[in-house]
Amino acid sequence: MTVDSRLYPTRPFLAVSVAIWRDGKALLVRRARQPMAAIWSFPGGVVEAGETLAEAAAREVREETGLEVEIVGAIDRAEVIRHDAEGRVERHYVIIVFSGRSAAGEPVAADDADAARWFDPTEIDGFELTPDTARILKLGPPADAPPADLL
Repeated sequence: MTVDSRLYPTRPFLAVSVAIWRDGKALLVRRARQPMAAIWSFPGGVVEAGETLAEAAAREVREETGLEVEIVGAIDRAEVIRHDAEGRVERHYVIIVFSGRSAAGEPVAADDADAARWFDPTEIDGFELTPDTARILKLGPPADAPPADLL
């Protein structure tokens, strides 16, 4: 039996995610594992020791989608704090959200994602998203996002 070292933490875990836009659509992945199994979000995950935030962000996109990405900069932040039935902190993540540019290619779900696709923000109704993903999607591409013909 595998023990989840992130369950009932004594401190928050630092994580990253990346909002990548192409032709007005954002890249989302559906999580294959807990704590967010079957929920759509931006690709991302926990920062490893010795890794910069940008390195972690690019690695997570590559691992979950197979795409290489240029990290443009931090655009937002998110927090995931989940409590169990007794009110104890079961999970706690602090997430730095980056903007990223991807070269040509289509995402292929891998690692801890079981699906990956481009979403038009108008078509997210009916999909279960993390609250922060939904909030950031509604903002649209950041001002520093390149024009579609450069992607």
